[in-house]
Amino acid sequence: MCKYFRLGLGIILLLLISLPSPGRDLLLKNGTVLPVTRGTLNHCDILILNGIIAKIGPNIEPPEGIKVVDASGKYIIPGIIDSHTHIALTGTNESSEPITPEIDMRDVLNADDPSIYTALTGGVTMVHTMHGSANPIGGENIVLKLKWGKSSEEMIVHEAFRTLKFALGENPKQANRMVMGEQRYPQSRMGVIAIIRREFLKAKDYLKDWERYNRLKTSKKFSSNIIPPRKDLGMEQLADMLRGKMLARCHTYRADETLEFLALSKEIGFKIACFEHVSEAFKIAKELAEDKIGISIFADSWAYKMEASEGIAYNAAFCIQKGVLVSINSDSWERIRRLFNEAAKSMKYGGLSENECLKLITYNPAVQLGVDKIVGSLEEGKHGDIAVFNEHPMSAYTRCDMTIIEGDIYFDRNEYLKEREEKTATKDKEKKDKGDTNED
Repeated sequence: MCKYFRLGLGIILLLLISLPSPGRDLLLKNGTVLPVTRGTLNHCDILILNGIIAKIGPNIEPPEGIKVVDASGKYIIPGIIDSHTHIALTGTNESSEPITPEIDMRDVLNADDPSIYTALTGGVTMVHTMHGSANPIGGENIVLKLKWGKSSEEMIVHEAFRTLKFALGENPKQANRMVMGEQRYPQSRMGVIAIIRREFLKAKDYLKDWERYNRLKTSKKFSSNIIPPRKDLGMEQLADMLRGKMLARCHTYRADETLEFLALSKEIGFKIACFEHVSEAFKIAKELAEDKIGISIFADSWAYKMEASEGIAYNAAFCIQKGVLVSINSDSWERIRRLFNEAAKSMKYGGLSENECLKLITYNPAVQLGVDKIVGSLEEGKHGDIAVFNEHPMSAYTRCDMTIIEGDIYFDRNEYLKEREEKTATKDKEKKDKGDTNED
């Protein structure tokens, strides 16, 4: 009995360890709060209890024992969300085959990727980290909170939409290589859309077979001799797309191919959450707005390859004015630390307001990822995911001084600089001592 008790206790302890840790308590005092969903709040406090924003307002009295951060002269915004990146992964493309929906990015999460800390220095608290674009149908993406120092499991945001990566155009058609002595298909733009259609038609048949079998199981005609359809992990993912349990995130640039994929989604019956990059979105803003499909794009990068040659810096602002839900992404381990600068470019290119630009990297990506009920704006009841800047985040001279996730401070610039100075002083002393020893 004692043996089984110890075994049971061990299992319980393992389960407790795997559970996400509760958030921290924190009070930010006297900052300029930019909630995004309402106007600026001057000389305002934010109280976070157990990782959740409990109160926003002036002159909040700190509960006993709580950590207090003086934010006087600082700007407080929602944690920045990068809706398209590839950080925190040990691999991004499985390009041995063109169709790999069974690939799951959670299998290659890397909680030790230093890019996580780089992102935190720029106020980023959440990312949508994705399969690459070598495949017409790639793998399942994942949404993470950048809890540096925690396990991969603790980073996963379970409230987010499930998304599957698709890619059109140059990337998948140029990812050709010899596999088992044969050239990989597709090799053309028309081949890319054709192979996606082919796989979805297979998935429709697969889904019908399982629906027929499940109906038989509940009928009087069911016999143990009836064999279930063969399980196919790739088809299971596409079947979930058809069931509405997963949404498409599609890499695309040209307007014509984007419309072609949109038409395919209506023909087959799956939903698109967002188009990625889509530098020609301004040409089809009306169609995107009508179908309530968002876009996740660069601020002003174009002409770095042929299919991006007709991009414009006014893409974000123009599409917002036409009613499209737009987010600005990094698609980079380096640009991720300055997404606030990228968002601010739409003030120059398109005349967006400061708040509209701020939404490009906070509230809008939260809606696109299905997490706007917990993050994306500063509101009571939402997670305490916050970035603190020394100047307005849309200023060219601003910097992020502190990044907070669920009340826990993951980046503090003052502490970082202090630690760096101490390490430098220690190294200098060691060099000096070594030099003195050599002289003796």
